[in-house]
Amino acid sequence: MRGSGTIALSAVLVLGACGVAGAANPSPQVSVPGGDFRSVLAPAPGQDVVRVPGFRLDETPVTNAQFSAFVRAHPEWRRDRVTRLFADPEYLSHWSKADQADAVLADQPVTRVSWFAAGAYCEAQGRRLPTWYEWEYVAAASETARDARNDSAWTQRILAWYGKPATAGLPPVGKTPPNMYGARDLHGVVWEWVEDFNSILVSGDSREQGDPDVLRFCGTGALTMQDKDNYAILMRIAMLSSMEGRYTTTSMGFRCASDLKSAQP
Repeated sequence: MRGSGTIALSAVLVLGACGVAGAANPSPQVSVPGGDFRSVLAPAPGQDVVRVPGFRLDETPVTNAQFSAFVRAHPEWRRDRVTRLFADPEYLSHWSKADQADAVLADQPVTRVSWFAAGAYCEAQGRRLPTWYEWEYVAAASETARDARNDSAWTQRILAWYGKPATAGLPPVGKTPPNMYGARDLHGVVWEWVEDFNSILVSGDSREQGDPDVLRFCGTGALTMQDKDNYAILMRIAMLSSMEGRYTTTSMGFRCASDLKSAQP
């Protein structure tokens, strides 16, 4: 079981945003055509290809300014009012005010935000969090290729982020080159929540010799740590696997997605 991560997102929406009123000026979205994709998380035994339907995704992660507007419109998500079922004590602790981030943080991606709060923000925009497969699918694209995972130069550029000190400040959103879908900041800025983070199942030891499964959880996917070429993605999976829905960190942000039939411009 995943603790608070097992609570249905609909419960969040009872306490959170209703309708589509909420944060002003949400991120513009880019259209992502559907396609077949070889995921590092097998959808079923003996199957590693998934079909990802077309969808829309925020061009950049949600910023502190955007989330501040949401919190002011929905004060139940202020750090001094939110229930601890939906956010840990560090929720938005880097803001000087309970309902507004400092101006210097305005264009940086919001962090210290829980999965529940992220889901409520997206709902307020008539959107949702992306699924893992949607996020992985878009994140595999470079500026010129839909799947650049075999491009060693592109892979090394991504891996360089993991060598940066964790104390380095976050950059403003939108400063990385857009990939071929037009999405930015999928690598090198923050980790990102996904809708089904608590469905990821990871084996902590690919030898399967009875060692404690410190990263094993209930879910639909199954992953062993044998695919070293996808180290950056494996790091993200390990991060998500360590989280509960109420947890927050200094490096976990999010962006929203929407279905093509209901996507907003």
